[in-house]
Amino acid sequence: MEKKEQQFGLMTAITMIVGICIGSGIFFKGDDILRFTGGSVPLGILVLCIGAFSIIFGSISLTELSVRTEKSGGVVGYFEEFISTEMASAFGWFQMLLYYPTINVVVAWAAGIYTLMVLGIEGSLELQILIGLGYLLFFYFLNYVSNRLGGYFQIISTYVKLVPLIGIALIGLFWTKDTPEIPATMTKVPLTNVGMGWLAALAPVAFSYDGWSVATSITNEVKNPKKTMPLALTIGPLIVLVVYLSYFIGLTGILGPEYVLAAGDQAIYSIGQLLFGAHGGTIITLFVVISVLGVTNGLAMGNLRMPHALASKQMMPNADKILGTNKLKTMTPRSFRLSLGCALFWMLMHYLTQKMGIMAGGDISEIAIVFSYICYPILYVKIIKMKLSGEIKSTFKGLIAPVLGILGSAIIVVGGIVSNPVYVSIFIVICFLVCAYGYYYYATTKKRSLS
Repeated sequence: MEKKEQQFGLMTAITMIVGICIGSGIFFKGDDILRFTGGSVPLGILVLCIGAFSIIFGSISLTELSVRTEKSGGVVGYFEEFISTEMASAFGWFQMLLYYPTINVVVAWAAGIYTLMVLGIEGSLELQILIGLGYLLFFYFLNYVSNRLGGYFQIISTYVKLVPLIGIALIGLFWTKDTPEIPATMTKVPLTNVGMGWLAALAPVAFSYDGWSVATSITNEVKNPKKTMPLALTIGPLIVLVVYLSYFIGLTGILGPEYVLAAGDQAIYSIGQLLFGAHGGTIITLFVVISVLGVTNGLAMGNLRMPHALASKQMMPNADKILGTNKLKTMTPRSFRLSLGCALFWMLMHYLTQKMGIMAGGDISEIAIVFSYICYPILYVKIIKMKLSGEIKSTFKGLIAPVLGILGSAIIVVGGIVSNPVYVSIFIVICFLVCAYGYYYYATTKKRSLS
């Protein structure tokens, strides 16, 4: 197999990780974190730290696998190389049919929410979904028509997204004025003692940090990966944690937790008005819109390539038709239609769950992310076995990190289930069924090819 050119240094690897993790979640999940913690800022800080704990040790652990394979597909490639091709197919089907599209539609919906704020329109759920759908279709077609245009937008949005986060964080550090009064137009949410219910905040926190596992896919293109990637995958999440904590503390320090709970997703707009006057809310929310659209674009880029990636491994029905005649292309008309079809289906499901109030303040994407944390420990256990067999020499990376990664994953999963036990459990069963079919499909296909 041809070895990829090692072109990235430590700083490039760190900025990639930071760019992947910092996206839309912290803007529209901050109030959810406060709600689940009963308005307690210290508990909110705690769950943000637990989220960072989970990804730091998880990413360090997966590095031990990434430097030992040249398989494509990131985590799917790790399952293929170190567990089994059947398990790789199972996880690939989950990512293609559930993980990528559910996150994509929720982020597009968030872009719709913030767009209406910029326009000063009191939008209904239907209008939010309609605008989100428009964004989703735009970025799917943009990336299908031109990879270069999608790439340019991704670079611009990566820089733009840090402006409101760092700005609010810095202002919050020196803020001495009293918190504003809650307007009569907002419904006041009382601060409560939630007991162990604060664990439910781990679901929106997992959403805010999600994307870290994607970073491991660049390992083979990094200089001196055995030294560089563990360092980058430690420093990167710590930077994300510092940015998130600073923003969260700044937001609650300026507005107060009661105001953030009452304002909900509009807290960022309110803080813009407070800091910069009448048009300040519009200006700062416009930065947020561009940031969220950058995430929508990035997810569309990844989602569009999943059917082709699985077809190239013969893990999809009609693989040859999906691949097309040009084997060098990573996207074909069939892969585009399949990917877009999944996204449209989950946009409808997202609308229905929000309309009926099924997710109790959460959304369908959080469950797909929680399910990922059920899958990651399979790889962590493999790393521990490789350490015990002597293949991995480092005690920290081969034993301590994966054990802590398993612990962190367990905490995230428990928190996700606590947030909405009935519907989260049902959705997790659906995820298992999709994985089971992906496993069964490849197993039967391989059996037929050998007979």
